[in-house]
Amino acid sequence: MEKYLYKTALFLGAFLFFQTAAWGQSLDSVAVVQKEWTVTPIKKGIVWKQGHFDNLFESQQEINFVEIDLRKHRKRILMAADSVQLKTAAQFAGENDALVAINGGFFDMENGGAWDYIKVANRVVNRTKKATDRANAVLLISRKGMEIHPAAAIDYENHKAPNVLLSGPLLIHQQREAELGANAFNANRHPRSAIAVTSDKKLLLIVVDGRNRMAEGMNLHELGWVLRWLGAKDAMNLDGGGSSTLYVKGATENNVVNYPSDNKRFDHEGLREVANIIYLKD
Repeated sequence: MEKYLYKTALFLGAFLFFQTAAWGQSLDSVAVVQKEWTVTPIKKGIVWKQGHFDNLFESQQEINFVEIDLRKHRKRILMAADSVQLKTAAQFAGENDALVAINGGFFDMENGGAWDYIKVANRVVNRTKKATDRANAVLLISRKGMEIHPAAAIDYENHKAPNVLLSGPLLIHQQREAELGANAFNANRHPRSAIAVTSDKKLLLIVVDGRNRMAEGMNLHELGWVLRWLGAKDAMNLDGGGSSTLYVKGATENNVVNYPSDNKRFDHEGLREVANIIYLKD
């Protein structure tokens, strides 16, 4: 009898835990889907959306993203990179006449350049220095459009797309959440950057701020859920932390609309130097 009661208690405990988690996620999804975003049109088919949440995932969150209609603007989505020199995303964007930009993949903080494979305008800028589990997604950019694939499913080093970025982890593939490994990088909350393509052919460039009492940041499960609620069909994580930067030309004094965390202040000035960006040419 005691054994039966013990098993019953365990079952009920597990059931209530998962029901509570599901209920919490449901409330969070409603908060995102019904959010009255601050919407700023940039150009026809391009809008910047900003929203602050006092209680999303039981935390304060600050989200900025740009939504780009790929049917109108796919031919102007590009990448910029330097094989050695690090620059802020805003500097890369200014040098390349960008209207909108987001920081790209992981980089070598000691020697400069990308940590993982990157090709820009048909030129290999950097090859992977050392393979990691987190770099399991590939972004392909061509005049035909944008594609996000699991790295293992495609020969990205020989792909004909002129712009190729290896990064990750993969968050969503074909409308399904990707499996994420159990590690601190995925599970802890940080500022995050990501790129996604929606079912209705829009590109999302999104930054979630963090490391501040006004913005706690997200783990990658939470980031993936937000992207799915925003309509993402395929999505991948980019370099985050102090690197997370979203650039919108003319939107602020320095064109940065999120709150980069490297100066430990909730302002637009704490940019970290990075190795590459993804951008929409003005």
